[in-house]
Amino acid sequence: MKRMKPALKAHPNMPKKIAALVTAALLVVSTPAVGGIAGGVAAAAESQQLNVTSQPYNINGVLSNVPSANVEGNTYIGIRVLNETLGLGTSWDPKTRSVTVTGRDRTFVASPDDGSYTLNGQVIYGNPAIIENDTAYLPLRFVLERMGYGISYDHGSKTVGIDTIQENALSIETSTINKVTQEQSLIIHYPVISGYENAESQTKVNDFLKKEAEAYAVTGQQALSQAQKDVSELEDANPDLAMPPLSFEGTYTITYNEDNRLSLYVDYYTYLGGAHGMTERVSYTFDLKTGEQLSLREAANNHENYLNIINASIREQIKERKLLLLNPFEGIASDRPFYLKHGAVVISFGQYEYTAYAEGMPEFLTSFLAFSE
Repeated sequence: MKRMKPALKAHPNMPKKIAALVTAALLVVSTPAVGGIAGGVAAAAESQQLNVTSQPYNINGVLSNVPSANVEGNTYIGIRVLNETLGLGTSWDPKTRSVTVTGRDRTFVASPDDGSYTLNGQVIYGNPAIIENDTAYLPLRFVLERMGYGISYDHGSKTVGIDTIQENALSIETSTINKVTQEQSLIIHYPVISGYENAESQTKVNDFLKKEAEAYAVTGQQALSQAQKDVSELEDANPDLAMPPLSFEGTYTITYNEDNRLSLYVDYYTYLGGAHGMTERVSYTFDLKTGEQLSLREAANNHENYLNIINASIREQIKERKLLLLNPFEGIASDRPFYLKHGAVVISFGQYEYTAYAEGMPEFLTSFLAFSE
């Protein structure tokens, strides 16, 4: 039986989209270019009606006001601003109807029509780009954190802060394990670093990440094969049923590349039939001087009360964000998976661990400063 592939793939790693965003993306059609941004913009703009205002920013210590929009709690910024204030390269391709942002050894491509993104050739997931009045707007934090910038917000002055992060001198490319058929797909991306001053530790990190990706590929293929048998039996018993293709997908995110440390996570998304897939987040933090992984205690500056500090921070953030928990937060263990972001240790909740599926995988940041006393 021929399988039916959904026109727009949903993904649990993708933050919740407003219905209007999806509608706008689907309304944008391929017509001749107008004013540098492709036609069909009017339909998207009329559907969206973004409220663009002048937002105060502190960009590397320089105060300025930048046209921005707030969409369901997410700040969106026009691509022209990225060029004018940060010196990033920005362009619009009317043929592919895509926005490209380049700089800091990265190429970030956004396709507003279908809400997709790629970073250095890897598909990543986030709130879709929006076109309004011949200008493409991108989700600020989602884009700039991946381009090597730190993002902050001062509630008192209502000012967004953007700081250029001083990253380790190395390059990161994407390697891919790809096994795709009409009925199922297995695609795992993993990073490969080059150019780091310590070639021995660089090799150690690369070999480890490659072996990890290959091991998950084996496990994923086994799960897909078993699920394929189950789905085939179900379709044979129900001739009118057409299931979407099964999939196992690994997408990595570099979260920290500073001070001779490299931190990242890989989201392994599995769809084996049913209402939706599930995602497992696997994180790694390396000391690039040795090529070894760091423990949570080491990442927390070996502070003797690091667990109490992190647990207190998580409880406070749960309260501030008014998160509804499926069960009480009892605290994390010493071997809890973690990753780093600019200035902070991050703990994320797994799907259904404490929150509903719709919440995704909430992140809780504890500042490095909390472990300095």
